[in-house]
Amino acid sequence: MSVSLPPSAMPPSQCSGESEAKRQQILDGALVIFAAHGFEGASMSAIARESGVSKGTLYNYFTNKADLFAAFVEHNCREKLPLALAPIQLNEPVKETLTVVARAMVHLITLPESIMLYRIIVSEAPHFPHLATSFWQHGPKIAIETLAGWIQQQVENGTLAVEDPTFAAEQFFTLCQTRLAHRKRFNMPFENEPADKEKVIHAAVHMFLATYGTNKSH
Repeated sequence: MSVSLPPSAMPPSQCSGESEAKRQQILDGALVIFAAHGFEGASMSAIARESGVSKGTLYNYFTNKADLFAAFVEHNCREKLPLALAPIQLNEPVKETLTVVARAMVHLITLPESIMLYRIIVSEAPHFPHLATSFWQHGPKIAIETLAGWIQQQVENGTLAVEDPTFAAEQFFTLCQTRLAHRKRFNMPFENEPADKEKVIHAAVHMFLATYGTNKSH
């Protein structure tokens, strides 16, 4: 039995119409402006200029900046999460699956767009809590639920011994953020980033299996 991604994690169906292309054009422009100025410093006028559309067109698609940012967050998650979670569906051995997922997640959380989103959401959450909620629902929540479903399947197969699959999934993703995530978010340098990434990946899998693995895990 394979674990399927929840519908909200799947890429949206592709539309060939001008409206979908224009919407994507605006989201691409928003990425540039949000990355350069953050949420508070970004303006709808600047996003319209960067996107090559009029302000009237921009407001036809998004009612305000918060609405646009929420759409940008959702788009970013829908674009990247399915690739990171796809190995779960391959029905490979437990250790191999966890290693591939860890590598994908380490790559995802250290992407410039991911770092930028994290900084903005943390900064703006007290003033715009729905931005944090949107990010959680389209990003971490989906990742946790998908991995938890796979973990539950492994429990049924006897390859993992886990009482709370959701908590275990949260632990695994937290292990994947060791050393790397905070340093990236704080813009701190690395002496040997590739080696650090491999260390984090293999240590996360080792620690997870040391806690939850069975004789069938290896």
